[in-house]
This record gives sequence, C-alpha cells and structure tokens, in this order.
Amino acid sequence: MEELDLKELFFMFWNKKLEIILITLMFVAVGIGYSYFFVKPEYTSTTSLVLAQSSSSGQTGDGAISATDLTMNSKLVSTYSELIKRKAILGQVCENLNIPDSNIQELRGKIKVNSAKNTEIIEISVTNKDPNIAAAIANEIAKVFGEKIVEIYNISNVYLLDRAEANAVPSNINHMKDVVIFAFIGLVIAAVYVLIANMLDNTIKTEQDVEATTELLVLSSIPNYDVEIKSKRVR
Repeated sequence: MEELDLKELFFMFWNKKLEIILITLMFVAVGIGYSYFFVKPEYTSTTSLVLAQSSSSGQTGDGAISATDLTMNSKLVSTYSELIKRKAILGQVCENLNIPDSNIQELRGKIKVNSAKNTEIIEISVTNKDPNIAAAIANEIAKVFGEKIVEIYNISNVYLLDRAEANAVPSNINHMKDVVIFAFIGLVIAAVYVLIANMLDNTIKTEQDVEATTELLVLSSIPNYDVEIKSKRVR
C-alpha cells in the first residue's frame, strides 16, 4: 500500500511537472532580481591584533617572553574582546572620525570581534556600505583600543598584526546562494500547491475512485478509443 501511495504521489507530481517548473522558474527570477537589484552591498574589513609581551612586565634573561606573560595574555583575550565594543572605545573612535555619537549603537552592531581558540590573536571586523569607511573604522578601533589599554591596565601588550584594507568584494551578497534559496522555496511552494490542488480535486478519474466514492464494485467499464471519423462526400 505504501509503495502504491508513493507511486501515485510520483505520478501526481509528474503530471503537474509543467506547473512545478513554471513556479520554480518564477521564484528563480524573483531571486535574481532580489540579489542583483534590491540587496545593497556592504563591505567588511578586518584588522588583527596580537597580545604579546608587555613593556612593563619582567623578562627572562635572554629577553624571551615569560610564562607569566603568556598566561596573563591568554586570560586577557576574552576581556579585551569585550572591551573593544564598549562606549569608551567606540566613543573615541566616533570622535576621531567625526561620526555622530548617536550612531554608536549602530556602529556596535556592525562590529564583530573574534578570538581564535588557544591563541592570543584578536580579529576586529567592521562592515559598512563604503569599503574605505569600513577599513578606516577598523584601523581606528585598533589604534584607540591600544591606547585605552595603556590607560586602563598601565601595560602595553597589544600590537597590530594586520592592518585593515578596503575590500572591493561585498560581504553580504552571494548571487548563487540567493538564487538557490529562492529556487528551493519555489519548489517547496509548487509541491504544496500540487498537494492542495489534488486534495481539493473531487472529480472521479479511475475505477478505484468510483469504488472509493460509492462503496460499490465496478462490474464493467467502457474503454476509451480514439475513433477517427471519416466523412464521405455524397455524390
């Protein structure tokens, strides 16, 4: 019975393949229009900081980084990652770049801070509609953050590893991904449409439909022949 149901389901979709294809293509067209014409491009620039030996800490005899520095820096990574998005840092960044203070909350939402596990590297990513502004903000955050750490902790252990550069490729646009998503949505909607249309269709098409509807056995049926009727001209 289950195989029969699956078979009927297959033929139901197969018989409606034209509608399914048209609906899917319609959503693909919408996806292309959305991805190319409605999504405003945004650009992301990333700067990297590394926590190294502090200038105020002790050194080993050969000038190497001590185990104490490594332990302290590892613990400070998570703290520093939180401090970067605080008002004390972003407020100074806005002032330096002539950004209104009212936009601090908006700016905070455009900043992502990541720290790789078991490392002393902090990555600051900034997203903006202008790639040059995104890079400028990221670099300014790194600069101001290093200065604030000296004021707060009286240590200088934050060093610039990679300077942010303007990225010419939008970070929020993936045309192929958008089209695939819309195509999948169209396919699902088309399948649901076919299922609902089939559920609402009460017409009798087969002998099984007659038996299921009337609860009576079909004794005979009239075959359907395509008969070609030729007209003869009467002379």
